[in-house]
Amino acid sequence: MIFDRLKRFSIVLEGAERDGPAAFSPGQAVSGRVVLELAAAARLGALRLRAMGAARVHWTESRSAGSSTAYTQSYSDQVEFLSHRDTLMAPPDNGEATVLQAGRHEFPFTFQLPETLATSFEGKHGSVRYWVKAKLHRPWSTVKKAKKEFTVIEPIDINTPALLAPQAGAKEKLARAWYCNRGQVSVTAKIDRKGYTPGEVIPIFAEIDNCTSRAVVPKAAIIQTQTFIARGTKKQKKSVVTSISGDPIPAGKREVWHGRALKIPPVGPSILQCRIIQVEYSLKVCVDIPGTSKLLLELPLVIGTIPLHPFGSRTSSVSSQYSVNLDWLSTIPEQLEAPPEYSAVVSSPEAEQSLAPPCRSELGDILEGPFFAYIQEFRFRPPPLYSEVDPNPASDTIRPRCMTC
Repeated sequence: MIFDRLKRFSIVLEGAERDGPAAFSPGQAVSGRVVLELAAAARLGALRLRAMGAARVHWTESRSAGSSTAYTQSYSDQVEFLSHRDTLMAPPDNGEATVLQAGRHEFPFTFQLPETLATSFEGKHGSVRYWVKAKLHRPWSTVKKAKKEFTVIEPIDINTPALLAPQAGAKEKLARAWYCNRGQVSVTAKIDRKGYTPGEVIPIFAEIDNCTSRAVVPKAAIIQTQTFIARGTKKQKKSVVTSISGDPIPAGKREVWHGRALKIPPVGPSILQCRIIQVEYSLKVCVDIPGTSKLLLELPLVIGTIPLHPFGSRTSSVSSQYSVNLDWLSTIPEQLEAPPEYSAVVSSPEAEQSLAPPCRSELGDILEGPFFAYIQEFRFRPPPLYSEVDPNPASDTIRPRCMTC
């Protein structure tokens, strides 16, 4: 029977690691082959290939109507990015099956990816997936199927003016307990740019003023926000990617962070151009105030895929003007601890607040300072000194040339 003769039916993509998915960029050509191994000669029909890519979202919400009646509302949507079909082996015109001898048979294929694609993603209420599926039709038998997924990574270059711009903000909060004013807590924070790549370290410059009667604890965390959109309704999921905690600040004291290090762990890049799925990041500096809600300051982040160029950028300006000590780079462990829950870093009522960067007058000298450019050292020979005497006089043996000749 054909089940005994078909030993292997699989898809192999070029550039894929063993037992791992292949990664491609939008606009790139995807090449591979369908591998068919037969233990004996077999009669086969058509062999067809299809490449697909789509974003899908789905979630349900339970709603109650009255005291005993309840119903469930479902939300779903889909966006198709890629659809390619190809026939690798067609049956003969007379309608009979094709006979293949025993052994290994390969059927190559190639197709072009569109120029605009969303990055592959797996979330709680949706996903962005790409795959190749092959179907082998056989006489008097079921269709044999093989599927191979691959990864698409949309390039995000952080070497752009918008992503190289510094991000800063300021916020204050009045601490109250039992209708008593316990003082004010204020925070001012700045980072050198908006765009980063996984593995980089974000130096945080911040000032926390504690004018209350109790000690407060500053923290900083990178928050990932997944937004799923369907039928005009949004569903969000927030999680803490990584976080750090500072020392308690006594009452009436000020704490200054001169480039406090926060390393970005391996995370997926931002997804900003998909209609139904968005993945955004932000840096949140929060202050735990006893007896009242947290003080939150949010700065937007974009996680890219193309790292910062070593020269030609202004990202060293903040480090230069504050004389940051870079010894802490060697103390960051490679194995990061699991981040805390989102609720442990930020509180729900203030989680959705968005803070625009303040004007320059509100921040004082924190935004001031020169940007130092990279100056290349030249090693060319200096020009000769100026002299009234011609160092190369004309010889008397040379006959002057007639200009009319």
